[in-house]
Amino acid sequence: MTHIDISPDSEFGIDNLPYGVFSTAGTDRRVGIRYGDNVVDLAVALDDDVFAEASLNSFMAQGRTRWVEVRDAITDAITGDSVPAHAVHPIDTVTMHMPFDVADYVDFYASEHHASNLGRLFRPDSEPLMPNWKHLPVGYHGRSGTVVVSGTDITRPNGQRKAPDEASPTFGPSTRLDIEAEMGFVVGVPSDAPITPDRFAEHVFGAVIVNDWSARDIQAWEYVPLGPNLGKSFATSISPWVVPLLALEAARVSTPVQDPEPLEYLRETQSWALDIDLTVTWNGYDVARPPYREMYWSPAQMLAHETVNGATSRTGDLFASGTISGPEKHQRGAFIELTWGGREPVSLGDETRTFLEDGDDVVIAASAPGPNGPRIGFGDVRGRIVPA
Repeated sequence: MTHIDISPDSEFGIDNLPYGVFSTAGTDRRVGIRYGDNVVDLAVALDDDVFAEASLNSFMAQGRTRWVEVRDAITDAITGDSVPAHAVHPIDTVTMHMPFDVADYVDFYASEHHASNLGRLFRPDSEPLMPNWKHLPVGYHGRSGTVVVSGTDITRPNGQRKAPDEASPTFGPSTRLDIEAEMGFVVGVPSDAPITPDRFAEHVFGAVIVNDWSARDIQAWEYVPLGPNLGKSFATSISPWVVPLLALEAARVSTPVQDPEPLEYLRETQSWALDIDLTVTWNGYDVARPPYREMYWSPAQMLAHETVNGATSRTGDLFASGTISGPEKHQRGAFIELTWGGREPVSLGDETRTFLEDGDDVVIAASAPGPNGPRIGFGDVRGRIVPA
């Protein structure tokens, strides 16, 4: 047995314990938790074969009571110095993988600031928000098969593009490749019935950082009248660590005032809005700090809307918030907003950018308040653009 030393201000302390899937040289993938700068092999530490699997899905499907039991057991093992030494691996000796098998993927559009900014960009002579926006969480059904783990290179997508001054579309690589800094939520317990906002924590296991890469030129030509398709479906990146909802109680806050009052199926008795701070780094330069607490719709309301029509939810379903933006320019979580449609370039040292160029690196990090001082870290999600 061993004692695991960590910094007292680590974002991966005993109040966090996020789950991921890892491997070491010559070993199979299995489930671990991060504690400080170490990964603890749960199959060894808890002698439980569900953690010897290459995905969190089986464990997530066991439900909230089991999630609490495991969290208590690993907390006791760590604080009691009863973790076997061979279950502990330094973080720099492991390879991280997709933490769960994605069953379905839905992406929402839950930031009033983001939606209003895009409305002003694309419809300058109209109201920035569409009439339905404050009545329901708007979203689109994405492609689960192209959700990838942090560190995966992103290939610039090809598609049809048509500039306003062109008579017909052309085909080729996207020239307006963008990011969307988001938070995503992972369903653990499936349901064949609608999931009300107050049952959110019974079904949702945890949260990840999401970068919903977007080809704005492809998207602009295709999305009327049915919505995003090829402009979004080529890649969505997620962080390797799933922070359990059980670690985020201290981060819960109220949503902004929702006016008009939502319809009854969207009403929460206790809000699941979260105080999460994100940082967007572009080629090593911090360019934006989006605040998740500004989101108009909570994740519980998103899930309630997603399932209210009878759509089933499955273990491994991922739904994301849409771009996170605040009221200030430095809080905009997409480059189309940050550069105001490409008209206001961003300085990156001696260079400027409007949209992503080949070779660019983007890293999105996030953290939330913890219950006892140190913040709860989500790690980060990173990707590098490679040519089409």
